[in-house]
Amino acid sequence: MSIHLVASNKKAFHDFEILDRFEAGIVLQGTEVKSIRDHRLNFKDSYARVVDGEVWLEGCHISPYVHGNIHNHEPERRRKLLLNRKEINKLLGEVTKGGLTIVPLKVYFKEGRVKVEIGLARGKRLYDKRETARRKTIEREIEAELKRR
Repeated sequence: MSIHLVASNKKAFHDFEILDRFEAGIVLQGTEVKSIRDHRLNFKDSYARVVDGEVWLEGCHISPYVHGNIHNHEPERRRKLLLNRKEINKLLGEVTKGGLTIVPLKVYFKEGRVKVEIGLARGKRLYDKRETARRKTIEREIEAELKRR
């Protein structure tokens, strides 16, 4: 099984605590797939919403394909995510129950198809972000010390 990572949402890991992860397919036009292959994708401020029993990715910018023509895609359009009913119901229940949100974490090709890894996330507070940064610094120093010995 070959997986080719296209983009990772580092800001999501900084701003949110990821509680659960799901792999979803995404409905795209041909020129969007070609732009994604060229790594012309930005989803820093994007999120997913459940509307009428379907999950939609919003705020994801896929640049128009360079060699496209008049039939090129709209960069900021809503894109449907493909999940099974059980996963959609779980997402819907968690989002409506508590202050959680759905954020895209990664976009990658899996066996020639574009996949989006989405995460059920809770927003971090400022002191949580500081604690995470402090923990990473300590781990980095320990690694450097072990490598030095």
